[in-house]
Amino acid sequence: MAIRDAGATAGLSSAEAARRLARDGPNALPSGGRRGWYAIAWQAAREPMFVLLFGAGLLYLLLGEPREGILMFALVVATLGMTLYEEGKAERALAALRDLSTPRALVIRDGCRRQVDSRDVVVGDLCVLGEGDRVPADGLLLSGQDLQADESLLTGESVPVQKCPGPAGPAYPVQPATGDPSALFAGTLVVRGHGLVQVSATGAASAIGGIGRSLAELAPQRSPLQQQMASVIARFGLAGGALSLLLVAYHLAQGGALLQALLAGLALALAMLPEEFAVVLALFPALGASRLARANVLTRNMSAIETLGATTVLCVDKTGTLTENRMSVAALYAGGLAWQAGTAVVEPLPDALAALLDAGMLASRADGFEPMDQALHRLGAAFPDAAGGGRGDWTLAREYGMSAQLRAVAHGWHAGAGQATVAAKGAPEAIADLCHLAPAAAAPLLAAADAMAARGLRVLAVAQAAHAIRADGRWPDAVHDFDFAPLGLVGFADPLRAGVAEAVGECRAAGMRVIMITGDYPATAREIGRQAGLAGAEPLTGTRIAELDEAGLARGLARTDLCARVAPEQKLRIVRALQRAGEVVGMTGDGVNDAPALQAAHVGIAMGRRGTDVAREAADLVLTDDHFASIVRAVRLGRHIYANMRKAMVYIVAVHVPTAGLALLPMMLGWPLVLYPVHIVFLELVIDPACALAFENEEEEAGLMRRPPRRRDAPLIDRGTLALALAQGLAALAVVVCAYAWALAALPAPQARAFAFAALVAANVGLIFGNRSQQLTVFASLRLPNRIAWLVAGAALAALVAVLYLEPLAALFRFAAPSPLHALAAVLLGLCAVLPFDLLKVARRHARAAAPGSIPRRKT
Repeated sequence: MAIRDAGATAGLSSAEAARRLARDGPNALPSGGRRGWYAIAWQAAREPMFVLLFGAGLLYLLLGEPREGILMFALVVATLGMTLYEEGKAERALAALRDLSTPRALVIRDGCRRQVDSRDVVVGDLCVLGEGDRVPADGLLLSGQDLQADESLLTGESVPVQKCPGPAGPAYPVQPATGDPSALFAGTLVVRGHGLVQVSATGAASAIGGIGRSLAELAPQRSPLQQQMASVIARFGLAGGALSLLLVAYHLAQGGALLQALLAGLALALAMLPEEFAVVLALFPALGASRLARANVLTRNMSAIETLGATTVLCVDKTGTLTENRMSVAALYAGGLAWQAGTAVVEPLPDALAALLDAGMLASRADGFEPMDQALHRLGAAFPDAAGGGRGDWTLAREYGMSAQLRAVAHGWHAGAGQATVAAKGAPEAIADLCHLAPAAAAPLLAAADAMAARGLRVLAVAQAAHAIRADGRWPDAVHDFDFAPLGLVGFADPLRAGVAEAVGECRAAGMRVIMITGDYPATAREIGRQAGLAGAEPLTGTRIAELDEAGLARGLARTDLCARVAPEQKLRIVRALQRAGEVVGMTGDGVNDAPALQAAHVGIAMGRRGTDVAREAADLVLTDDHFASIVRAVRLGRHIYANMRKAMVYIVAVHVPTAGLALLPMMLGWPLVLYPVHIVFLELVIDPACALAFENEEEEAGLMRRPPRRRDAPLIDRGTLALALAQGLAALAVVVCAYAWALAALPAPQARAFAFAALVAANVGLIFGNRSQQLTVFASLRLPNRIAWLVAGAALAALVAVLYLEPLAALFRFAAPSPLHALAAVLLGLCAVLPFDLLKVARRHARAAAPGSIPRRKT
């Protein structure tokens, strides 16, 4: 079937498209959209922490303590404001990420093709669709070649539907039930062919709009890690509630007042509730995804950020990821004649080379995005006499696409007078098969291809056949039915991207393997692999992969970092073989057939520039620049984000130990109470910004990419880390309790309470700086840049001075102002609580320095 030239259709003007967009609204399905501040506030106000705080404020008012109640509510509002800021920051980061991740559509406007945000597609737009594209809006197929669509999203039928062009005219809405063969629907997938579609309905007016309205009513689901931490918080809350009731009962049994008992119980419950876990799990991944976006990596699955740090093997495509995907014709070979790039173009090409170039252009789409097609047409423009001059009346009549059985494409052209020409290009062995060459006849062609591939060139063979058009105008269904004759070889240069060799070296230092997967010749793979710094073992070919069983494939992959002549369908076998060997696998892909491997990999990575919509939707991450170095940056950032999350979690566990202990022990020891709910809220105003902002802004530690990948199933806080956090908390508790015991013996009770509270706040600040680095001592970490950490510490100490020395505040906190010397002593005691753990860091550093330099690769 003939293809109408899309370039001849001007499409809508930009002004008309803008007018229709304003009239009909964006091409987007109804959704819940971004949460407003009121929704965030309402959700936060229902958390157990705020329920307890609100209850404490009411209790103060009901028991005749209006000043304490008003202060309590003021502190609750301040805490809620901090929560709004943190959650709002995460929400803004996610909204920006959603905007960056919005699919693009290729439309014709003002006579030019342009990529636009799919939300800007309007009724009447002309959309250019190709294999792997997601249809952006409902429309009618005006022209196309062998276009098939997967409409299972709407109909439930998994068999692709063949589409046929309909008559041009005004766009009209259609429904799947009509069975119109020219109708295409938003959200469906082009699995084969290409075509030009005129949009008939967008957004909620499309066939999928009803589904979108239903989806908008569904609440978003929490991630498994968030659900896990919610369960942990609930268990802590139940334990805190039980202990609080016991504490109230104990206090009443000792003859204490009900007010004191209830306030002490509430303080203990608040001290034991680690609400900050949820803050960390919501904020860190969101802001981490924003950081990844600035590094040219879009995050579609938040859990991939965590998995990046555990990745042990990266399987990457050669073309466009390791190389620039900027193809240029470097060599032509035909009939013993050769042409090399750089040769003067003033002289005409010999006839054999001219025929080769002409047929190569006939087998390539002039308006396509395939880099090799563009390279052939660019060379043809440099040799106009060889590029089919005088063929303006030829029309493209039939296309034969590449398949797993034949790695070649062919175009059939009407040449007039009942004659046609068919030109084919593809892998040299596929073209030899297409030409039905005997092994002896194919040997010279394949030997020449090997010689070109050894130079790192990507090699295609070209063939041509004459065809007499039948009376009914039908073409053969199989490309093998033509009598092809080989014309020669075309070698394409695709240089290695800058920085790839260094990035591969960085992966090796981080304990990760890099396996290059390509459909190119083994000789090409060897040369590009050598330039990239990959192991020089013999490549594992697709033919060999097909012959091996699963155990044999695992052994083969263990011996080489190069895979050549691999079909996209074989990537899934490679992923599963590596996973069975215990590897955590990252896999790149860009095509429709790559989607299963991307979904099966622990981290699927799609190409943003050249990738299909199917690949992007199946992936966890999308590279906006298609550069291998961006993957390595993502691994580095993933490790950095995970390390900062762990630091924040350790701090949260550690800081709750002295807080809960100081809420419980004084009553058990018969001492005056130190902590009431108002004190806990004060401490929350330090803990929240410290764990959510200070640790999130922490710089990457030295040697981050010289550590082995962690186990994928390793908990965020393992036993050793938990033991360290508890030890830090117990040390701080011991210091604060000892400080309180001394103060009770030397000072009046209100001053002793102020002394203990000052030591507790200082210990809190000390825990911030003690956990900023896993390697550096507290004094060394002071030199690390982190403005937020200093602001939090400064604000905490300034607020402490205010509640100690401003008489109205001191009275509300039940303090009497200590002397400046006593206050300074309390602060120094609290800060010193973390110093013993510096000895542990020094010991670890010496142990690492004494260990061998090699980094073992860790398995799951």
